[in-house]
Amino acid sequence: MTIPIYQVDAFCSNVFSGNPAAVCPIDRPIPEELMQKIAAENNLAETAFIFPEGDIFQIRWFTPSVEVALCGHATLASAFVYFNQLGYTQPEIRFNSKSGILIVKRNEDGKLTLDFPADFPEPVDNPPSEIFSGLKITPVKVYKGKFDYLVELESEADIAGLKPDMRLISAIPGRGVVATAAGENVDFVSRCFFPQSGIDEDPVTGSAHCMTTAYWAQKTGKTIFKAIQLSARRGWLECELKGDRVLMSGIGVLYLKGEIFVPDVE
Repeated sequence: MTIPIYQVDAFCSNVFSGNPAAVCPIDRPIPEELMQKIAAENNLAETAFIFPEGDIFQIRWFTPSVEVALCGHATLASAFVYFNQLGYTQPEIRFNSKSGILIVKRNEDGKLTLDFPADFPEPVDNPPSEIFSGLKITPVKVYKGKFDYLVELESEADIAGLKPDMRLISAIPGRGVVATAAGENVDFVSRCFFPQSGIDEDPVTGSAHCMTTAYWAQKTGKTIFKAIQLSARRGWLECELKGDRVLMSGIGVLYLKGEIFVPDVE
């Protein structure tokens, strides 16, 4: 059995930056165990599997070790493949996911806009101590969204200078921790640490921006932001809070396409 595979660098305008995602368009569902093995073999932050489901598409995302409920960069990568490699001509594509219906629109300037559920973080009274010891920071106010804890630091330099202890971070319940701060040349910056999911530091995290966008909107009263994820690869996003949805826009770049060969399935 052969499955087409594409690798797209998401939320960037040049290869070797942004967040690389594998995209596997399939014509029918395949076993979860096989999807997980393929994702482990790819050894990327996420591998997306997409197949037709009526007039929309089903999408599932796997890290090298687990399936996740929401992934922004692999959704952008998947839409990029359909729009730019598979001849999909509609102005938007709809995915059915474990987080509900997700929409990606194609813009005239080449950017893709993801329409995702907003994630409004709430203050945490007794946060795990590993947040502070793992990030090597003094205690600050902690918030919790659907998937991650969030802390705000004083400056972009503080975010860039983090050297977390992943062993301690991995003890934090949930997916992990997001550190954010006001940016110097953008509205806010962030870094995301998810060793629980087999990803020590995610290069660019669309799902985390569902939370950081909501957080900064509550803090500043603004609804439109420019953001940078300060990983080694860097990622650039334009974000907007629109009611209970977050719109995230960015660019994808094709890195490779080919075929993978796996055992036949019934």
